[in-house]
Amino acid sequence: MEYLVRQARITDIDRLYALCADRGAVPGGDSPIDAISLMRQLVYLPNASVALVETGRQLAGGAVLGLRPSVRVGGFVGTIDLLVIADGHDTDKVADLLIEELLHSARRKGCTSVEVMLTPESEYLSNWQGHGFTKAAINIYRAAVAVRAPISR
Repeated sequence: MEYLVRQARITDIDRLYALCADRGAVPGGDSPIDAISLMRQLVYLPNASVALVETGRQLAGGAVLGLRPSVRVGGFVGTIDLLVIADGHDTDKVADLLIEELLHSARRKGCTSVEVMLTPESEYLSNWQGHGFTKAAINIYRAAVAVRAPISR
């Protein structure tokens, strides 16, 4: 099966939200911010990335990366907040494609590292570790992102 990885557009958010809701990856109605509205905003924000994997016109998975500044690390730290995969797809392949895309996006946006919150029972733990994520604190796994050479003036 051939997979296409790309950044999400606003028209993709309803499908991604439905997949997240199906997987239990979004909060219920008691959340102070509506998750689907937040996802729509993230598509346009420069300090976030929403990536999708499709096959044909069918959504196979999606992931969200958010950035925060960090004086201590000398740049931005990316946080992968969400990674979901639809049933009936090669979960290892789709997870790897999404992780690679978000690491690439983090690199382009000036991140020095990327974090994800995982437990030993987390889905796709081996995929995360295969991309260089190592335990940095309780349930926090971190991977270094290669920094581009500084632009000389």
